[in-house]
Amino acid sequence: MSLGQTMRHGVAWVFVGNTGKQLLGFLFGIVLARLLVPEDFGTLLTIQVFTGLAGFVAGGGMGQALVRAKQTTQADYDIVFTMQIVIGVLIYAFFFLASPWFAEWYKTPVYTDLLRVSALSFLFRPFVNLSGSILHRQMRYKAQTLVSISTLCVSSAVSIVLAWRGYGVWSLIWGGMAGSIASILLLIPLARWKPGFSADFTRGGEIARYGLLVSSNGIVNYLRNQVSIFILSRTLGPTSVGLYNKGESLALMPHGFITGSVYQVLFRALAAEQDNLDKSRYLFYRSITLVAVYATPFYVGLLWVAEPLVRGLYGDRWVDAASPMFILVLAWPFWLMETLSGAVLAAQNRLGRELPVQIVTLTMSALGILAFLEYGLDGVAWAIFGASVYSALHLYWLATSCLRARGSDYLRAIAPAAGLNILLVCVMATMHYLLASRDDLHPLLYVVILSGTGAFAYGLALLFTPIAALKTEQQRWKLRLGLNKN
Repeated sequence: MSLGQTMRHGVAWVFVGNTGKQLLGFLFGIVLARLLVPEDFGTLLTIQVFTGLAGFVAGGGMGQALVRAKQTTQADYDIVFTMQIVIGVLIYAFFFLASPWFAEWYKTPVYTDLLRVSALSFLFRPFVNLSGSILHRQMRYKAQTLVSISTLCVSSAVSIVLAWRGYGVWSLIWGGMAGSIASILLLIPLARWKPGFSADFTRGGEIARYGLLVSSNGIVNYLRNQVSIFILSRTLGPTSVGLYNKGESLALMPHGFITGSVYQVLFRALAAEQDNLDKSRYLFYRSITLVAVYATPFYVGLLWVAEPLVRGLYGDRWVDAASPMFILVLAWPFWLMETLSGAVLAAQNRLGRELPVQIVTLTMSALGILAFLEYGLDGVAWAIFGASVYSALHLYWLATSCLRARGSDYLRAIAPAAGLNILLVCVMATMHYLLASRDDLHPLLYVVILSGTGAFAYGLALLFTPIAALKTEQQRWKLRLGLNKN
């Protein structure tokens, strides 16, 4: 199988996995949102700001270093596992001892027990990280997909049952723990990996050097993504955290299951072709074109249905999440640019150049949120939007420098998507005008009619609009749908 076929096959399975996770998570999230209140989610997210940060230290980026390496041995996996076990135990001990102080800082005693139980995940992570890295390195995306979906189902089922029984935020904690255990039980047999220990810390140091760059960028990027939750939890309280996170999660959903799917496979393909700049440029811009074509209509749709979607799915108590979601949707073109540019920098071992950009973006996000906090959740969303624009443009410039490409090539790459989505905007604007006078229309029915009409029109445009850059894609879909027998 050629690299192109392998990449397409991999993207297909990662896409299935990400789409399945997003859709199932979306459906499970609706149930949990009906059973719990925004404060429960905000309480969990406040804890996860700190445990998530420690997670980057626990992993140390060593898993990605193993994926990128040209060759690996069992000894490499043993030393990485040993180092991650030691780090995980130290992190758990830290959180166990620090949890009373954490609870006192937030003036919420329950945080002591919540943090101690949640931190148990650090004892499980080395088993998940190493077996997952093996599957990723071997490009066994089908196996990864099956594990991720199964894990989500276990975690969500436990959370839903406990939430129904009235356990509140604890239902989310125990659900996550059940998911971690299920992941271990599935991943290790699939990876055919037996945990082993090693004292070869010289080799561990070599692996950790690249991992340090990965984790450094990951930590700063994580802080950038979590700074809004941290500031909101200390100012407007956990309810605002829950509302903002719900809006942000909905805005990021198409980006996660489409761009995230392509990123994983693109990174591996670019790493394999890192010395071939012509091939790397083609893979990079072709990926941008296809992601833009398939993801942009979701964002056009969200711009039209933000408020009725939230109200219809989650109820009136969640409706304040719609406004920040609408604002964040506008950042979609920059999320695409930033994410796939990051794949280039990671594959070309230029993460050291990305780190300063992430630090500046983190600073911009924090200062922007503090400056616009008086405008509530909308102000936070606009601050994040502005920081995303800067980060995307800077990282894209770094990526084009690595690939010796032109900045204007991005506009050429997204041109097919732009043309198709102009038509989509016209169709949805027309439907909105026709439905505007129907005051008795249920919010979800409005969403279904508008989205269904838009999806049908976009599908026809994708199949039959004469766009040279999409000719191969159009032929592939026509063959699948039986529209082209030749």
